[in-house]
Amino acid sequence: MDIPFLDLTTQYHSIKEEIDEAIFDIIENSAFIGGKKLKEFEKNFAEYIGTKYCIGVGNGTDALIIALKALGIKPNDEIITVANSFIATSEAITATGAKVVFTDCHPDYYTIDVDKIEEKITDKTKAIIPVHLYGQAAIMDKIVDIAKKYNLFVIEDSAQAHGAIYSQKNIGNWGDIATFSFYPGKNLGAYGDAGAIVTNNEELAKKCRMYANHGRTDKYNHEFEGYNSRLDGLQAAILNVKLKYLPSWTKGRQNIAKLYDKYLSEIEQIITPKIHPNSTSVYHLYVIRAKDRDNLKIFLAEKGISTGIHYPIGLPYLKAYEYLHHTSQDFPNTYSYQSQVLSLPIYPEMNEEMVSYIAEAIKEFYKK
Repeated sequence: MDIPFLDLTTQYHSIKEEIDEAIFDIIENSAFIGGKKLKEFEKNFAEYIGTKYCIGVGNGTDALIIALKALGIKPNDEIITVANSFIATSEAITATGAKVVFTDCHPDYYTIDVDKIEEKITDKTKAIIPVHLYGQAAIMDKIVDIAKKYNLFVIEDSAQAHGAIYSQKNIGNWGDIATFSFYPGKNLGAYGDAGAIVTNNEELAKKCRMYANHGRTDKYNHEFEGYNSRLDGLQAAILNVKLKYLPSWTKGRQNIAKLYDKYLSEIEQIITPKIHPNSTSVYHLYVIRAKDRDNLKIFLAEKGISTGIHYPIGLPYLKAYEYLHHTSQDFPNTYSYQSQVLSLPIYPEMNEEMVSYIAEAIKEFYKK
């Protein structure tokens, strides 16, 4: 049996007629930049998240940079974020001229370890960027409490967690501002790069929209230098179609995760995902920790099972951050998990037979 890591083709065919119609409509009306489909998606996505405002932008990395700029982050400011994430989180910080300050991940949930945040705070600290990783929300109540105590901004990096919930409150509503990616492989994915910023702050929303559109309020009234980062009409139309299906797709992912939990529970050489009791994960990824991970990955590939590693190198240990001179002792969880984490296939189009096949293959590997 061949099981891809993600099956976007099957997803497309399940909504092909609606997608094709949406694409045709944009081309027929030449509504490539701006237009009613963009406004419609921004309205619909804000309602889905539960925020007052949504600003569509070019991608999730731009969303982070623009959010930081709108909050007034300047060179030499310090921003705290988690060591276990994709580089977009940290490079967005340094793109503003600010300094990235890494914190280790929680040993069970992989999101930022809230007990390690305060020791990183200095008089230069201006914000915390928690990452809702693998589809699970960070421990937001404690993060917000710390931010209030030290008068810090909170930017939620929600690129992997469309629709995730913490303590009965949608992510995107905890911090000052939140950012999303609609990269094709995300739970809500475009057919190219795309992203969004959400907030309940009207002034922040206005600033973000201006930063994303050359710092202007109308065509030639530029109040400051901004960027060119706009969610185009074609991607907005596609996302509008897919957004209607996101709740059922999320339920499908959660069901597959439950099957994995059941089938993998007795394999002592692996650790299945632990979900915080206050969190409802949307399972962008189903990440296990496995003994002899690299050989397991090879064995599964031979069985036709595609897997991923998120992430093989913790951010502080990338060549890009050699200048920070971090050691393995600085972030012990992040460092040790580099050689253990393995992402198994998970998408709503999967079925129990596929999960059972994967589980049996893992069992076979460890029996060898």
